[in-house]
Amino acid sequence: MEDNEIGYSKEEEQKSLLPFLEENEDKGGQFSNVKEYWEEYKLEEELAAAGAMGNKDASEGAGGKSDSTMASLEHCLGNINNIQAMKYTDRICILTLQRNLKELNDIAKEKELVVQKARDKLSTCQVRIKMLAKQLDYVDTEIEKEEEAGNVAALSRLQAMHRRLCTELQKEKDFELKIALTLEDNMLEMWQTETEQGKYEILHEQLKKAEEELEVQYQERAEVRIWKEKIAALQAEENRRAREKKEEEALKEYEERHKKILEDAKRNHKKAVCFLRKSMARIHEKNAKEEVKTQEHMERRIQAVLSLKTSITSNREKLQALQVWNKAMAFEAKKQEMKMREAILAEGGNVAKEIFLHKRLLEHEKEKQAARERQKSRKIEIVSRILQEKASIHKQKKSQSRTKAIKSGGKLEGSLLWRMKTWQYIEKTCKSSAGAISQSPCSPSAGSSAGERTASVGEISEQIAHDVLCDSSEEEKLGDETLIEPEFPGLWSQECDLHKVSKEAMDPKVKKDSFEKKMEGYQTGIFHKQIVPGHERKGCTFYSKPSCIHFKDFDVGHIYKKKIALINASYSINFCRLVGISEWLKDFISVQFDPPGKMPAGMSCEILVTFKPMINENLEGEVMFMAQTGSFSVPLKCTTKRCILALDKELIDFGSHVVGETISRTINLTNSGALGTRFRVQTSVGDSSTRRATATSSPGRMVTRHLSDCAPEKKVSDSPVTSVVETKEQICPDRSEEVTCCVAQVEQQRMETSPSGSSPEQLGQDVLNSRADLDTDKAHNLVELSPEETPVEIMLGKVTEGEIGPFSSVKLQIIFVPAIPGDVQAEFVVMFDNSDCKPLCFSAIGVSTDVPVWVPNPNIDFKICMYDRLYQDCVAVRSRAKTTLRLKFEVCKELSKHMELLPKAGYIQAQSSFSVQLKFLPRPSLPEDAGSYFNKETRVLEVPVTILIVDKAKKVNFTVHAIVTTSDLEISPAQINFGYCTVYEAVQANVSVTNKSILPQEFGFVGLPEFVEIQPNDGLGILLPLESLTLDIIFKASKAQEYSFELTCKSEINRQFKLSCKAVGVHPPLELSHSLVQFAATALNGVSTATLYVMNSHVSANRLTHAVPRTGSGELAPLGPASFEFCVPEDCPVTITPSVGVVYPGKKSLIQVSFSPTLSDQLIREEAVRRLCRAAATGAEIQKRKKDEKKEGKKSGISITKQQSSRQLVGDGDSKSLPSPNSSEQPNPKELKPDSDAYMAAQAFLLRNFRGRFDKYIIPCFVASGCIDEKKGSENLSCSPYNTLYVELHCPAVAPSLVVTSDNGENTVNFGDVAVGHRMIKRITVQNISPEKMELRFSVLNPNGPFLLVRPVRMLEPGENETLIISFCPKENKWFFEMLDIQTAKTNLTLRITGHGVTPSTVCSVEEVLDMGYVVAREKVTSTFKIQNTSTLTLRYSMQLDSLLSTRDKDRQRLPSFITSSLQRTEFVGTQNYSGLSVFSIFPTEGEIVAGKSQDFTVTFSPDHESLYYSDCLKVVLFGKDTAHTIHLQGAARARPVFVAGGAPLDVPVESLAVTSPRASPEALEGELQEPVKSILLILEYVEGASSAAPAVTELEVGAIQSTQFASKKNTEFSVGSLALLQQKGFTIQPAKGTLERGQAKRIGVSWVPPPDLDAKDPVLVTALLTLKGDIKESYQILFMARVVSACAATE
Repeated sequence: MEDNEIGYSKEEEQKSLLPFLEENEDKGGQFSNVKEYWEEYKLEEELAAAGAMGNKDASEGAGGKSDSTMASLEHCLGNINNIQAMKYTDRICILTLQRNLKELNDIAKEKELVVQKARDKLSTCQVRIKMLAKQLDYVDTEIEKEEEAGNVAALSRLQAMHRRLCTELQKEKDFELKIALTLEDNMLEMWQTETEQGKYEILHEQLKKAEEELEVQYQERAEVRIWKEKIAALQAEENRRAREKKEEEALKEYEERHKKILEDAKRNHKKAVCFLRKSMARIHEKNAKEEVKTQEHMERRIQAVLSLKTSITSNREKLQALQVWNKAMAFEAKKQEMKMREAILAEGGNVAKEIFLHKRLLEHEKEKQAARERQKSRKIEIVSRILQEKASIHKQKKSQSRTKAIKSGGKLEGSLLWRMKTWQYIEKTCKSSAGAISQSPCSPSAGSSAGERTASVGEISEQIAHDVLCDSSEEEKLGDETLIEPEFPGLWSQECDLHKVSKEAMDPKVKKDSFEKKMEGYQTGIFHKQIVPGHERKGCTFYSKPSCIHFKDFDVGHIYKKKIALINASYSINFCRLVGISEWLKDFISVQFDPPGKMPAGMSCEILVTFKPMINENLEGEVMFMAQTGSFSVPLKCTTKRCILALDKELIDFGSHVVGETISRTINLTNSGALGTRFRVQTSVGDSSTRRATATSSPGRMVTRHLSDCAPEKKVSDSPVTSVVETKEQICPDRSEEVTCCVAQVEQQRMETSPSGSSPEQLGQDVLNSRADLDTDKAHNLVELSPEETPVEIMLGKVTEGEIGPFSSVKLQIIFVPAIPGDVQAEFVVMFDNSDCKPLCFSAIGVSTDVPVWVPNPNIDFKICMYDRLYQDCVAVRSRAKTTLRLKFEVCKELSKHMELLPKAGYIQAQSSFSVQLKFLPRPSLPEDAGSYFNKETRVLEVPVTILIVDKAKKVNFTVHAIVTTSDLEISPAQINFGYCTVYEAVQANVSVTNKSILPQEFGFVGLPEFVEIQPNDGLGILLPLESLTLDIIFKASKAQEYSFELTCKSEINRQFKLSCKAVGVHPPLELSHSLVQFAATALNGVSTATLYVMNSHVSANRLTHAVPRTGSGELAPLGPASFEFCVPEDCPVTITPSVGVVYPGKKSLIQVSFSPTLSDQLIREEAVRRLCRAAATGAEIQKRKKDEKKEGKKSGISITKQQSSRQLVGDGDSKSLPSPNSSEQPNPKELKPDSDAYMAAQAFLLRNFRGRFDKYIIPCFVASGCIDEKKGSENLSCSPYNTLYVELHCPAVAPSLVVTSDNGENTVNFGDVAVGHRMIKRITVQNISPEKMELRFSVLNPNGPFLLVRPVRMLEPGENETLIISFCPKENKWFFEMLDIQTAKTNLTLRITGHGVTPSTVCSVEEVLDMGYVVAREKVTSTFKIQNTSTLTLRYSMQLDSLLSTRDKDRQRLPSFITSSLQRTEFVGTQNYSGLSVFSIFPTEGEIVAGKSQDFTVTFSPDHESLYYSDCLKVVLFGKDTAHTIHLQGAARARPVFVAGGAPLDVPVESLAVTSPRASPEALEGELQEPVKSILLILEYVEGASSAAPAVTELEVGAIQSTQFASKKNTEFSVGSLALLQQKGFTIQPAKGTLERGQAKRIGVSWVPPPDLDAKDPVLVTALLTLKGDIKESYQILFMARVVSACAATE
């Protein structure tokens, strides 16, 4: 594969090099050296491959003929070079002519295409004209017919159509004329183009001849190159023979070394066999343990599969039963529907309507049932939480002491209050269907005392739990009727009693003994915990199905039986036995239960419960059981027969009817209980007559006002049993508000469901009419008429009393006869003979109207409309009157601009209908104009439209509804700036298109320029309401310029939305031959290589001939070389060589891209952590099992007499939680070392289970004009980011067949740092992980390099490991790097071998000078410095002082250093002690420094007399030869504990050989003042003529030495005299005086500015006295010398 890639790259290089080589040949008159070298290289490889096949004798024989062959080849080359090549200008002319002819042909084809399109348009236009003419004739005939018929409306419509057709016909004729003119122009241009083509036919022939000549020249040049390659091949053959001789000698040496290695390997093999046997024995033991574990695991899985199988079979039987039950229920429903149809037909009613209403009623019941179920689930959750809390509090009370219980009383009271609030919430929101908990929530009895409200929490919880269990067991009737059939017939024919009880078990003595044993076990309280790996089972371990044993509707004297199933819900095998039942149930309940023995998890057993009632009362209790993990019980209930009565509705709404009609409604009284009773229906007490509101009242407005009062208090129960009287007392406590609430209820019910028995349109219209009439009057008081004045309009039907049986229903008829216009209401009560049944109340309301006109559809719904779009609808008006009525249609003033009714007025015939055209054109100003009719948040428009009956002055209203939305499409952002984009790439920007409408809209970007592309779906699509879609705008610059354009997005209603775009096209100075590189599938740790070129085609600055590099419309890039640099990310497995380079105009640079995939270090660490966690969990589980086994063994050995104490110990032991596997902290992946076993195991696992991956990388290439300087780098170049090129790499990685198993799988053999001249050997182990046998081949290492492959491997079996030996011997100080390719049939494995030959190196903390400072004579001071070994070798060192060298005496015979020039001075040894002892000493003097470590050295300075010039030279010598560091030691000694330093030197640094002691004069001893002991010269130079005149500055250092000789603690004071004189001369001293403590030093700053009257030529000389006072007084004479210098002199 790699050979194929190399061959491909070579051909590609030849093709790409041809144009550049030809240009060089024309300009220079000779062939390009580049291509000659390429051909020589190719021929050399071919000859080398062919020569390798021959033997040594043949090669020697061929060597004698080489001289003659080379002579003949050179003669042929001389003849070929005489051929003259075609000139460069001729070739340029040929290429230009060829390009021009091609452009001419393209223009001719384009013109032909334009002419063809014009002809097509002309034919289409002519067909359109003919069609319009036919339509015009047809319209003329129709106009004549309508004129004869006298139809004015049709005539006006046809005349408008005639005018439109004439206009379109005239436009088409004009368009036809325009197309004809365009066609003539295009024909003329096409003929001209054909004429030009005829002129250049001769040039076509000349061009063909020139191309043939050029081809001949290319062939001749190829022959020249071939001859040259042959010459080079012969020379290479001679070199090959010499290499073969050297290889034979090396082979002999290798064979000798190989023999020695084999002998060593045999000896090592014998030793390894012993260790291998021990290792194999341990491995066998480990494998045996693992097999036992796997067998146990398989057994557990088999048991789990068997349990799953049994559960599947049981579920299958249940599903079959449910399917049969559903079919039976569907069949019963069909029967009921047929019966209902027959009954309705017999009564003469509307079958479809009644069935529809019945279905709606059933759906409503289902919804109510679903709501009940949700309430039950919520109730169960809340009850369970509260019970859990109660149980936890009970446990806390038992465990805590009394004192703690007293302290925590306040908290318990707070929790009780919280639970009371929760129960109040349950009572309000989750009322039971039978109303058992609260019967009248708003009655006065509800406001009971606080003591009643704070009842016992236990009683409430038991009551609610009891109700929940009762409700949950209502489905047990389904289980009594067995509808399931066997899957195979005959399986259920045999009767088998699975619950036979033996005689021994029925013996009362045996039962009593077993019961006592059970109770003893129960009293001991020893239960086994259900613990599985990871967690402990808590809660009840057995579940019963059903959860409650419920005997419903029983009769005394009968016997009832029920079967329940107990399911083992624990995690392991468990036991179950019957303990007993509640004491008060033993006379009625008997339980038959056979203990099943061991029950695996998920298995069940059956229990037969028999109930023989003797009294007619409700019974409750429980059946108690005992399990291995504790006791549990199953609740049991027995309920008597009772009446459960309910009405299907509580309000009958007759709707709106005309006076004189008779309307009938029915209400169903249903008994869902098992006990029948007698009933009677009568009017409500205190409401013997119906109440009504006359037409003079205005309930419409009061409805809107009180509707908010009625709605929140609507606490209607889910069941129809709830009393309407209670609802009336709750909602309408005041008689003055009863009618208002009733009207609100009517309106609300009308909005939810349309009333039955009359047209819903007519009823809605009547309600609107009554509301409009009531709005016109301003009366707000309701008028209540007396019973004598008010006729009975709502009355009962024939059935007013009767008997209702169990599980049956009765229909009650209510009749409405409207007599007076207005609202009517009546209330009725259903009474029952059974005292347990409470009365049921229901109400009936209706509206009487006398308006003869109504609108069948009172709500005109335009649905969703858009602005500026016309919408129309037809409104039908119907009349009940027997005469003609005049109607007038009015729209409110606010919407007169947007809505219109046509005609404005009209007449409606008697008992007929009239149609009105409604036009709706919403404009953008609708939200402001409509006012309160339009909701801006919901966009809903609700407009009342009035129909006025002119003769009767009455109004009929209907409402127009619409949802008005916009048709806008929002494009975000509105402007896109693509920035700078090169001509070789595309730039993508994201745009969000949002549909602001609540209707879906189609959109599309049209008229896109060529350089823009929109995806997905080419910019076309559909936007759902309020949906946002992200589009990708792709811009690709065609040339370097500034782009500014707009993109147009059109919607389906032809609205346009603009998107402005800007971009700058960039033409970089360089270009890449490939912008996409696709590597072949590369194995992990392998290498794949691809080549590409960086080309510089900028050879001319003429922008007219070709595209020139530039940024937008800016300046052109300079003509010349251009530099590039590839920036590869850090985590990218790609290497680019060279990454930096320069390309000259017309040239190109070869770039090699290498892809080497590896496993991520983070991925390996994560896998290692996972493996460690799994191992830790397994180990913890094993330890836990061992501890459990030990505990069980200890428990079995404990005697019976100490059971109590053992239980206490066991309890204490259980209370201490064992550390779980999860309690240990998870290891940090970063802390894992690469050489750890976990890391290596994870790496090997991932490497062998690698499934391949595919990565994409985009590498930037920065481009700059100019040439990179080798010294300064790219600092002198200005790199524009806009000229950046990008190359995309596709890198597929696959699993390797050969891997390295040593050094953590690293493919890099790093020898590290090795001393020059030493040899190091490394062993690399490779393994064949493929299932095939593998033959290995190795590439050749550099024979003159430091690396050597000592032992190669030729063959590897599947899974076999082999070791390669590589040695490294550096000969110089530098890095060495080579690649060793191990080639296989499928993939290659590349080993990167690197090593560093190093010489010893150290770092010293002191650079050149170590100054010990000032010391009092005859005292010592020490200083420490450090030398660090920065190399990887252990260094042997020695410290040498020049003052102690043996050559010291010879050096003293030379001239003193102060006499010779400074350039000739080589001695650094200064003043020495008078005593002969060394002034400087160092410790230690010799030793070793380990690699990477450091050594501290201590230098001691001990002068014995005063001198300022103590010095010495210290040398650090490594290995006794090389001097690594030279340190100059300096120090000064004073006889007194003060010193002054600074100024110019006034003496020589070498002392006299004579030792003289200073003596004081008698005058000095007698007087206080002393002569200055030393003079100090300070030189200051003021620079004149500088831009900023700064004073001349210098400084002195004054210090006090810390000494043990001078024990006084007095501070030293210093002062400078003659300050006035100094200031007069321009000198400034800061500070002039001060105080010094022992060991402190201060600096005295001196600055000088020349005074104005100073002559610049004369220097200033001033003397001052510096006095130091302490234990001893000292004076120094300071000489201040200042002068003025020019700025030029100062710089020189």
